Amino acid sequence: MATLYDTLGVPDNASGDEVKRAYRKAAMKWHPDRNVGHEDAARAAFQEVKEAYSILSDAGQRAVYDAVYAEQMKTWQTHHQQAEDARIERERVAQAERDAYYAEKVSVAMRFSDDGFNRDVVFGVLLGQGCERGLAARIADSVGALQESRRGVEDGDRGLAAAAAVPPADAAAKHPAGVFESFFGMFGIRT
Repeated sequence: MATLYDTLGVPDNASGDEVKRAYRKAAMKWHPDRNVGHEDAARAAFQEVKEAYSILSDAGQRAVYDAVYAEQMKTWQTHHQQAEDARIERERVAQAERDAYYAEKVSVAMRFSDDGFNRDVVFGVLLGQGCERGLAARIADSVGALQESRRGVEDGDRGLAAAAAVPPADAAAKHPAGVFESFFGMFGIRT
């Protein structure tokens, strides 16, 4: 929001002489006779400069302007802060709604995946519930990867349990690399 001080290009604590010098400089710059081809824009700017000078050069009018401007700035800042607070609250609520929606879709995906359905079925279920295609794909992929890792750990646990049940002398004869493969498989390491 431009002030009268901005129009003349002086600080708000400028002296009367500084205001006068700034007015003369701005009047020369924006005088319509000096802006051939741009007379309309120059005339409007020149009028603004004249009005700013007429108020700021009069001590009484300048005091009233400063008081009114200060009050208007407080009102504007209060309004601006309230608008900003409302925007932040709207964003917070929207994010909470997005998080709840995402959690609901992940819950549905987990339920179907736990029931033994593969990634494509989970993806189809999410699409059927109106989930956006990209989000449905990401959730289905993540849930599928989680289930795969769970199955890998379970398979690794069964392999370790089976290896522990075989007597050590027989384990090497019956499953020479089985124990190590199970152990490495549990940690996702391939041999």
